[in-house]
Amino acid sequence: MPQSENKLPDETSRSALKRKMTALQKIGETLVDMSQSQLDKIQLPDALIQAITLARNLKSWGGKRRQLQFIGKLMRTIELEPIQAAIKNAKLTNMQVTAQFHQAEEWRERLINEGDDAVQAFVSLYADTDRQKLRQLTRQAQHNRKSGKNTGAEKMLFNYLRDIIR
Repeated sequence: MPQSENKLPDETSRSALKRKMTALQKIGETLVDMSQSQLDKIQLPDALIQAITLARNLKSWGGKRRQLQFIGKLMRTIELEPIQAAIKNAKLTNMQVTAQFHQAEEWRERLINEGDDAVQAFVSLYADTDRQKLRQLTRQAQHNRKSGKNTGAEKMLFNYLRDIIR
């Protein structure tokens, strides 16, 4: 009788177990790479939090690899769906923040290059904008660019735009 017929239906192959452990290690690696504030939003067992903290502090490649294997082992016993959902949510949040950052950069350049026409376009898009403050910051940034000075006007304009775009 071939060996495959001797297997019980609920047994999994060694390869499948290795793939599962590698997937758990990848999730653990993602948790190690997350910021502390993102990690605090996820409910994790204390032992896993301690293992993640230790992995962050390890400098040795081999030690870190073994610690990630240990994290994968700890993750076998916990429910993964909430953790995976939290990781997905954190990635989505990061993408949104990055998109808002780029949008603010683009508006800053447009405002500095186009002037009052761009101010009008921005105010029509974002109604809660203080038109006078936006025009003042834009003119200061334009003046700084023309004179070659750096008084921080471009940064102030960017911060103002970023706060409105949120």
